[in-house]
Parts: sequence; C-alpha cells; structure tokens
Amino acid sequence: MSTRIFTSESVTEGHPDKICDQISDGVLDAILKDDPQGRVACECMATTGLVVVSGEIRTKTYVDIPAIVRGVIREIGYDNATYGFDYKACAVLTSINEQSADIALGVDSSTNASGKIGAGDQGMMFGYACDDTPELMPMPIMLAHGLTRRLSEVRKSRAVSYLRPDGKAQVSVEYVDGKPVRVDTVVVSTQHDDGVTQEQIVADVMEHVIRPVCGKLIDERTVFHINPTGRFIIGGPPGDCGLTGRKIIVDTYGGMGRHGGGCFSGKDPTKVDRSAAYMARYIAKNLVAAGVARRCEVQLAYAIGYPEPVSVYVDTFGTARESVTDERLAEVVREVFPLSPGDIIDCLDLRRPIYRATAAYGHFGRSEPEFTWERTDKVEEVKKALGM
Repeated sequence: MSTRIFTSESVTEGHPDKICDQISDGVLDAILKDDPQGRVACECMATTGLVVVSGEIRTKTYVDIPAIVRGVIREIGYDNATYGFDYKACAVLTSINEQSADIALGVDSSTNASGKIGAGDQGMMFGYACDDTPELMPMPIMLAHGLTRRLSEVRKSRAVSYLRPDGKAQVSVEYVDGKPVRVDTVVVSTQHDDGVTQEQIVADVMEHVIRPVCGKLIDERTVFHINPTGRFIIGGPPGDCGLTGRKIIVDTYGGMGRHGGGCFSGKDPTKVDRSAAYMARYIAKNLVAAGVARRCEVQLAYAIGYPEPVSVYVDTFGTARESVTDERLAEVVREVFPLSPGDIIDCLDLRRPIYRATAAYGHFGRSEPEFTWERTDKVEEVKKALGM
C-alpha cells in the first residue's frame, strides 16, 4: 500500500486577507448590480485603523465605496473597538482610476478585431476535481473550510461567546492508495477575548468545531494543535496587514492541483483570471462526474485581446478510463465547453452580483445556486462525445 499525508489550510472571514477579498468583491457586486457591463479591478489593503481601496474601474453607475467597506467589516464582526479594528472607527481611503484604454481596445467586442470579447490579460488558469468528496473536491481543503466556517458560526451564534473574528485551520489527511482514509493532524488557531484559559479554548474548539466537522475521520492517532502559541488576542488587521488576493490556494484546491497565479476577488468576469478558472473547474468537475477519471486537472491559457484559448491541457494522472486519453479529452473539452470569455460569461451567467459570497470559504465545492460553475449539467454531452 502507498500511504501519504496531504495538508490544506483555510482561514475565517475575519482573517485580514479575507476582509480585503470581501471588500473587493463587495465593490464589484455593487457595480454589477446596476451596471452588468462594468469593468472592475478592485484591490484593498487593511491595517490597523485603516482600509485603502484602489484599482481601475469603468462604470456608468456610482457606488459609495466607504459605505461598502464599513458594511463588510460590520457584517464580518469587527464591531467592537476593543478588537483594535472596527467598522465605525477605521479610516477609509480610496484611489480609483479608469480602466486602461489600451486594455479596453483588446477586450471590448466593439473594438476587438474578432468582434468578440477578448481576454483581459494573458495567463493560464487551472481547474481541478477528484472523487474524494461528494463535492468532487480534495478532502483536506473541504475539511479545512468546514472548520473555519464552523468557527464563524459558533462565534456569531454565541455558542462560544468569547471568540473573535480572526482564525485559521489546517487539516492533514492520510491517503492510502490514493484514497482518503483518516485525519492525521488538525491545527486550529482562533482569536479570543482576553482572560480565557487555554484549557477552555481547547475543550470548546474540540466539542463545537473539530468533532462536528471531522467526525468519523478522527481516530486515536489523530493529533490536535489548538491555539498552539497559547494566546491569540490581537488579530485581524492589527495583527497582520491584509491584502486582496493573498489567499489564492485557500480560494482554490488547498494546494492539490496547480495554480496559474492570478487571484479572483475584485475582478469582473472579463478578467480570465477569474472566469476561465471557474470554467476550468466546471470542465474538470463534469469530466469526473461523467466517470471519465477519478482525478482531473484542466489548464486553459489565453493571450490578451484574443477570445479563444491558445491552449487546452487535460491531465487525469493515470486515473482515466481505459482507452480514454488525455489528448482526446482536450479535444472533447473544445467540442463541448464554451471557452471564449464572452461565451464563458454567458454559460455561467457571470454578470451578476454573486461574488461577495465567493470571497470566504472557497470558490469551489459550494452548493449555493450562485455557484454555477459547480453544476454537472454537461455530463451527458461528455459521455456522448466519448462514445460512453
């Protein structure tokens, strides 16, 4: 038997980088609500007492960015001055410019030589799926997201009343012959009020967070590290400066599968960093759901201003059905799935204010209806193309 351990991490919505992702996507949603054709590249930085929002935006509408910032921070839970960061007292600075006219020439269908929306930048995007979980996601990242989401739930419900918004989790899963069999190690760090004992934190996190999420995958050999430093009172932006796009592995597959390097948050769907990564996940998930392979990774690559991908690559890691080659799957991808930015936007219905929800607990493996790239509605077309 081949035994390996793979680890992934997640962070709560109150982590400083995730605050920034949610603000960037909050601005994007506000613009798309009134102007679905708006172009947005919104970046954010958060530090002690200060949020800076910058970027390039072209829109016909007006949005109150400081109000959006304060609303996001309030909803996350930074509503108490004793946390060192709160929505009422922090300063908000904005520096917004219009989208580059040079970029717009290549992207806009009216000025593009092909008459179709061109890619907003060059780059390569990856999508991944596997049969670890019902969501067709790697188990380590799904468990890590489950832990951080649960931390926020018990904080907001006051089931554990002393928790504060910042926190993170890490899960190491043991695989035997490529199948996940048990949780080897769990690490949880959660911000908390002053005066709470380490013993109480350990007991509450075990009872209310770890056991409900990890369940039967825990055994007598599982190792737990809960607030390993023994103290986590200073958190959020006062503890660590936050930036949009600094949690790209948390956002995707937890390190299982490759990443093209571009972040998602704050970008409208003409940016292929976002829309093509969603399409690549859609493709990979449908291929696995069709029974083509147990694991599948899809790469799409684009040139700025051009609508069609310059390359399509599929890797099934030796798990594909007999007689199905990765080269044939790449051909099927081009036959079955729309791959130009405009067609991706239409297929996945991406010109809607759906993005704030993606900015915490992962962009993939979600069941909410807004996550159209999680559908498996191309399974029959894939099977037909392969003669299955």
